[in-house]
Amino acid sequence: MTSYSRQDVLRILQISARQLQAWERAGLIPVQQTYTFQDLAQLRTVRALREDSVSAASIRDSVVAMRAVAGMANPLTEAGLVRNGARLAFRCEGAVVDPIRRQLLFDFDRIDVQSGTTTSPLLRIPAMAAPAVHDQFIAAVQAEECGEKNRAIELYEQIITREPQYAPAYINLGTLHFHLRQYRRAEELYRRATELDQRYVLAFFDLGNVLDELQRPEESIAAYLRAVELAPRYADAHYNLALAFERKGEPRAALRHWRAYVRIDKNGPWADHARCQIQRLLDRESLSLVWRAKGLTRPGRGRAQLQLVSNPSQLPTRQ
Repeated sequence: MTSYSRQDVLRILQISARQLQAWERAGLIPVQQTYTFQDLAQLRTVRALREDSVSAASIRDSVVAMRAVAGMANPLTEAGLVRNGARLAFRCEGAVVDPIRRQLLFDFDRIDVQSGTTTSPLLRIPAMAAPAVHDQFIAAVQAEECGEKNRAIELYEQIITREPQYAPAYINLGTLHFHLRQYRRAEELYRRATELDQRYVLAFFDLGNVLDELQRPEESIAAYLRAVELAPRYADAHYNLALAFERKGEPRAALRHWRAYVRIDKNGPWADHARCQIQRLLDRESLSLVWRAKGLTRPGRGRAQLQLVSNPSQLPTRQ
């Protein structure tokens, strides 16, 4: 087998030693002195993803999750890649899966235009269903896309009757009921999905959403926290947590999650709103500290018990 030195890798891929070291520190490739052709293919994929502004942390988290759900040694070379927002999804054996959320994605590229059905087999990962159930699941998704909500509900109900362990059907059925404002039924379905797969990130996120609608903030926050525990770079969960903590009157906790959100999602209207919230909370917290310091300072008795800072960004956050 042909091997390549580090200098060979830098020359062939036209990357700097600093880039290679950064990818090693991020856990995208192990530190080594010689590389195989497969290593070169992996590094070429990493280079392309980084050039497409996919963060190193997002690549690493997606790869680790895919290894867990699909048993792959190297998803970057064994599966096709699909950009899914800030994360990666993988196409393998005819299915597209978001491994962090453990959610099958609708694969528009593999749909037969004439029949409107997919002929691709299901990716064999834990908690997924047999091909017949998968085909019915695709039919339900297509019914949703066509606006046939009642038909989609009927199909999802048939799936969970036929395959009670198929968590994605509970999620999609719950979302249909959520949009119909049938929140109690949606909660039941989301909770069932979390029971079937305790690492199903999307299930906990959606459960947090419906609990928020039901005005049960403590339970909602607990569900969102579980989602970010499972997927620390789940931007939407950080965003909703920040809103929930603000409504609860806990600005420091809200600030922490606003900051987490803008570290993950740096551009766009939601990121702009998060930055406005950060500045507003910092300004308000700065005024609060000024008032408290004045109240705690006694004339002629030395320094105040609280230190004032001129730059609100220097204010500490609760860890």
